[in-house]
Amino acid sequence: MNTGKNLRVLVVDDAYFMRELIVKELREFGCEVVGEAKNGLEAIKMYKKHQPDIVTMDIKMPEMDGITLCRKIKQHVNINHIPIILLTAKSEEEDNLEGLGTGADAYIVKPFNLDILDKTIQNIIRNREI
Repeated sequence: MNTGKNLRVLVVDDAYFMRELIVKELREFGCEVVGEAKNGLEAIKMYKKHQPDIVTMDIKMPEMDGITLCRKIKQHVNINHIPIILLTAKSEEEDNLEGLGTGADAYIVKPFNLDILDKTIQNIIRNREI
């Protein structure tokens, strides 16, 4: 699978193994990973510095969780257009609704098929281009 684009992606997840897996797969999809953060506070610093095209993030993280980070991004007028994909183990319907209610573009439950992540990214970017 290859997105055919050099999308700049920021990966935010407190689990080292999960970050490494996502980064490896995104690179195989043709994405440029511009940063890796283990919590929302690190992500904010990287976000402003690297201006990614898309962000993947976990919800349950120390210091600042993904819900709070997503809200902060979506409330900031200069960066709220950048798509966010929540990747999380929280599988309850109310968790999904809360995540999408923050303005996230997609909510994918772990464990997930990496091809679904690829297709989700392709669809979000294609819809933004249209």
